[in-house]
Amino acid sequence: MDPVVIPMLLAALVVVFLVSSSVRVVPQARRYNIERFGRYRRTLQPGLNFVVPVADRVNTKLDVREQVYSSDPRPVITEDNLVVNIDTVLYYQITDPRKAAYEVSDYLQAIDQLTVTTLRNVIGGMDLEETLTSREEINARLRSVLDDATGKWGIRVNRVEIKAIDPPHSIKEAMEKQMRAERDKRAAILHAEGERQAKILTAEGTKQKDILEAQGAQQAMILRADGEAQAVERVFQAVHRNNADPKILAYKYLETLPHLAKSDNNTFWVIPGELTEAVRTVTTAFGDKSAPGVPQAVQANEAAAAAATAETAATGAAADGQPPALDKAGAPELAAAPKPALDAVAAAVEAAKVADAAVSEAKAEAEAASSPQPQKANKAKPADE
Repeated sequence: MDPVVIPMLLAALVVVFLVSSSVRVVPQARRYNIERFGRYRRTLQPGLNFVVPVADRVNTKLDVREQVYSSDPRPVITEDNLVVNIDTVLYYQITDPRKAAYEVSDYLQAIDQLTVTTLRNVIGGMDLEETLTSREEINARLRSVLDDATGKWGIRVNRVEIKAIDPPHSIKEAMEKQMRAERDKRAAILHAEGERQAKILTAEGTKQKDILEAQGAQQAMILRADGEAQAVERVFQAVHRNNADPKILAYKYLETLPHLAKSDNNTFWVIPGELTEAVRTVTTAFGDKSAPGVPQAVQANEAAAAAATAETAATGAAADGQPPALDKAGAPELAAAPKPALDAVAAAVEAAKVADAAVSEAKAEAEAASSPQPQKANKAKPADE
């Protein structure tokens, strides 16, 4: 081999080594700290960079993206002397690669220890229940302390979160029992409130129902009374306008008595005392007061007496529940022995029938008494002669 070729090859290798050593390509979101003869020179930015071969070297390569660091569970004592294990997660970002490389030897370990000490200081002033319910407050205080401490390290803490808080097993059982009792209490309270509201609504509904029914009944009674009053007023006006005779009124009174007995609600019916006067009025109405003579007046009195006797018998029949007996002349008479009693409605109907029969008999006797008797007088005259 030619002796000149060997030195040229060596020179080419040296040139290639120097060129490769002087060129540094930095990826995106990366930072390289360059030292020259052991002293910090500069920080390489992403892209193509040139350094002095042999004199410059890369000391640290840092990632400036936001990173997540999850610490192991650490025991922490609360204010009420309970040991709980707390697991935290940390979100941080390197803002100054030079400080992160030269201000602290291991920034992750420093952040972890600072988080533990700060967490123990914060939890030490809280009891267990406050610790379990104050995660937002704990996170804010941790972030404030870590952000102040890591600022000089070229690191910004964006967020600190408590991932888990694990109390002892006995405390967990006690808490479960307490929560179960609280839930049972709330369930019982809610059930009682529901029953109370249901009863209140039911009572209000019943009250409104009773009020509406009472108002409806009141309106119905008022309308019914107004109708009856108008009917009575019209009848009264019709009677006075037509100037009705008292005899007609007495006769209508007697016609109304059977209708009173036909009602289904009547269990006891008493014939009023005005029946005698009504019968006497009707009897007098059918008699002839214009014809003189004592026999006619006597017969009219006998008819009135017969009507009174019929009234007495009818009253006794209505009270005892049996119709009165009549003699051959049609007048009622008292029975010697009481008969089996009928029901009240049948007794009233029978009494009304007896009253009608008595009125008919009285009418017939009144007509017979008012008619003249000339034939008997003519027959008796020739015998005297």
